[in-house]
Amino acid sequence: MLNTYPLWKNLLVAGALVLGILYSMPNIYPPDFAIQISSADSGGIVSESVLTVALEALAEEGMEDIGSSLENGNALIRVPDDDTQLRGKEVIEFALHALDGDYVVALNSASTTPAWLQNMGAEPMKYGLDLRGGVHFLLEVDTDKAILDRIEQLETDVKRTLREANLRYDEVVVEDRVLRVAFDDESRRSEARELLQQSYNEFELTTGSDERYYINLAITEQTIDEIETFAVQQNVQTIRNRVNELGVAEPLVQRLGGSRIVVDLPGVQDTTEAKRILGKVATLEFRMEALPDAPRSTVLPYSYEGRTAQLERNIIIRGDRVIDAQVGFDPESSLPQVNITLDGEGGEKMHRATRNNIGRRMGVIFIETKTRDVLKEVDGERKLVPEPYVERRLISLATVQAALGVQFRITGLTASEARELALLLRAGALAADMFIVEERTVGASLGEENIRLGAISVVAGMGLVLLFMLVYYKVFGIAANIALLANLVLLVAVMSSLSATLTLPGIAGIVLTVGMAVDANVLIFSRIKEELANKLSPQAAINAGFERAFVTILDANITTLLVALILYSIGTGPIKGFAVTLSIGIVTSMFTAIMGTRALVNLIYGGRNVKTLLI
Repeated sequence: MLNTYPLWKNLLVAGALVLGILYSMPNIYPPDFAIQISSADSGGIVSESVLTVALEALAEEGMEDIGSSLENGNALIRVPDDDTQLRGKEVIEFALHALDGDYVVALNSASTTPAWLQNMGAEPMKYGLDLRGGVHFLLEVDTDKAILDRIEQLETDVKRTLREANLRYDEVVVEDRVLRVAFDDESRRSEARELLQQSYNEFELTTGSDERYYINLAITEQTIDEIETFAVQQNVQTIRNRVNELGVAEPLVQRLGGSRIVVDLPGVQDTTEAKRILGKVATLEFRMEALPDAPRSTVLPYSYEGRTAQLERNIIIRGDRVIDAQVGFDPESSLPQVNITLDGEGGEKMHRATRNNIGRRMGVIFIETKTRDVLKEVDGERKLVPEPYVERRLISLATVQAALGVQFRITGLTASEARELALLLRAGALAADMFIVEERTVGASLGEENIRLGAISVVAGMGLVLLFMLVYYKVFGIAANIALLANLVLLVAVMSSLSATLTLPGIAGIVLTVGMAVDANVLIFSRIKEELANKLSPQAAINAGFERAFVTILDANITTLLVALILYSIGTGPIKGFAVTLSIGIVTSMFTAIMGTRALVNLIYGGRNVKTLLI
């Protein structure tokens, strides 16, 4: 019969609506304000005694909690409001500072979504900085250390270049950003100067003499600027990669001034994992174990498995040569390992260093720049001030069984260390050390007011549309209004399922979607009126209206969708937020305006002997 849906289409529409309601429901459960305590060490856990100290500290200051728990090795304390949350964080930090061990105290939002919804994977939408605030970091790039690393690498390369050319030198030393190479023969110095001038033209070469003959390689100001610019730009890109690894939507990562980087993570209050990944400078150094007769000035001591291991000062490669790192397990011991892939130059250096040293041991050094809170006097007050420090740890000392190339593995790590190291190396090595100089949870700029006004705009816009459709299109307007409400439910459900971040421009996208969704129904209903005016029967007019308006609706929505995709691909921040909401809204409105509205109209008029239509 005309204008009747088969059972599967009705079930499809009903099923989509039911799922939409279920997956949009978490948004009616606002999260609790919470304070999270985590261990600063990978794989560390927070004990019951630490939680007790934190709760007692809050009680002493007259602050109440509305619940606490230990989850996944972390402690979570729920508090009644944001003021208690902010003050409580400082109180707990001071209380835990006296304990053994390092702890990260962070603001968090504790979910109140019922467990049965969480088990279905239903989560509420996140809000952007302009609506709900988020996490703000200010990072300092140690450009001086980047320059020093470049000179140290130059020292290693110069030694290798002279050895390969059979040019004997007395010593190579670094003094005040100048690399000095000493010779005992002037003719040998002249040969070396000509060779080095060709290989290292980015350095300024000068000569001098006293008891010996010198070549000085001084780093130029232009090279310094290039190193500093590259270090900051590379770190910005690496942070963006790490943010992607964290799954944060619509982040802001940009350079500030000469050596600082601003990171804003909208909708995120749990700073623990963000600090652990973004604020951590973790890379590797590969060095051969020193020979027994090596002078003490050429070796570095490291503690390894309860004893001291001596490694050469010369570095084979650093972690910036790693292009991929994946966690795996040793098939024989079943212990975790990190499978490393190097770039071409890194693989060549590794092969050159190991092919003539089979049987010797090679050390892998894990270098990490951390920050610790230190009590200091600031403007007459005792405050916890973050202070950076470098931790170097020998994680592997294995015998070279064969010449290594672009692929090899690192063992001797725990499972959590292997996962974290692989993530950091895969996201990209930092070109220079970096540490957090400022960290704060950002309150929304007029956030509550923005949410209130945004909600009013959606309700007002939808209310006017609903009223117009009801008055102008009567029964068909009722069907369109139900479909419009279903569209809003599906839009919220999809955004929640995708963990999309809602921003103020995103709310504008929702309002635009409401207008576009009803526009499709207006086209359909106007076509039905035209067919009725052309003396078609009511049933034939309904069928023709939906069928013939479809092409126009599809054309209009596809062109809008293409524009939204272009906005998303070339836009940043708020533009992307608008594009995401608009793109999802176009898809859901097409479904509800065409299939949803027709399903309702079919239920009212389909298969009946209708004389007139209330339209």
